Amino acid sequence: MAEKPGYKLRLEPEDDYLHPLEEAENFNESMYFNVFDRAQKIGGWFRIANRPNEGKGEMTCCIYLPDGRIGFMFARPERHDNDALDGGGMKVEVVEPLQRLDVSYTGKLCVLANPQEMAEPAKAFKNNPIVRADINLAFEGVSPMFGGEPVNEDGSRIEQDAGSSFARGHTEQHTRGHGHIQIGEERFDIDGLGLRDHSWGPRYWQAIHRYEWLTMNFGPDLGAMVSVIQRDPEGRERTAGGVLVRGDEIERLVEAEVDADYEDNGLYHRVVRARIVTEAGEKLAIEGRVESFIPLRNRREGAVTHIGEGMTRWRLGDREGHGLSEFLRQL
Repeated sequence: MAEKPGYKLRLEPEDDYLHPLEEAENFNESMYFNVFDRAQKIGGWFRIANRPNEGKGEMTCCIYLPDGRIGFMFARPERHDNDALDGGGMKVEVVEPLQRLDVSYTGKLCVLANPQEMAEPAKAFKNNPIVRADINLAFEGVSPMFGGEPVNEDGSRIEQDAGSSFARGHTEQHTRGHGHIQIGEERFDIDGLGLRDHSWGPRYWQAIHRYEWLTMNFGPDLGAMVSVIQRDPEGRERTAGGVLVRGDEIERLVEAEVDADYEDNGLYHRVVRARIVTEAGEKLAIEGRVESFIPLRNRREGAVTHIGEGMTRWRLGDREGHGLSEFLRQL
């Protein structure tokens, strides 16, 4: 998220906590976490959101198991305030802002031997086993936080069109995640790397025509986030960027291109290629191969949004790592 002329980017430790509820019907505040334990070939991601003016929250838990199965669950618990991220069995606690947050989930997961069945959720939940899950993970920063909320030079809020908004403020951080994941009788002690993000402000998933969002960790000393967003079908409104993280140094990306190889349906990505340019002019090529994939969808007023989530093995030069490739498409 880059600064624009006439604006500045605000990032304060207080932004790791929840923000005042706005009047927009589609006000959203959400946190997302992913972690990938390369040694055990297990990964997962967790998202929880409040949409109090719509009277609901959102919760998603997705676990990529070593044998290719995926455990998945989502819920829309009732919510009328923005006082805590706690619903649907998931809870997020800020232990130390910008440094450590804890995530827990106690509830059920649908365990899919063929994760592509989640393209039809009703059938997937009917035809696959539902098991109990208990998850407790601590996420600690291995990089500085990046992003923030664009504000006017005097620090005042920028007015937005809520109907076309995707977020007012957005932060991300590369992390280490450790703790345990238990699904049924299977228990995994986790120590892996990943990324977390935090968004607040009005949001509709249909506000963006398509995007590719890539998160990757090659070790605690090297990570990247690549984002390519196309707001309109014609491609006139396109933004591309992200960050390259080397230790405590964050290098902004000024250019990014992403292309992919897909399955026969032209929608499920399997191989991802990213070409990036840093602010210093360094050009890098990254390739990823999706090791486990689940198709998800969001619906609103007849519109259907496809969100493909792939646990991905990345290669940058002689470094290999893991992370997520998330592709959004309006159908």
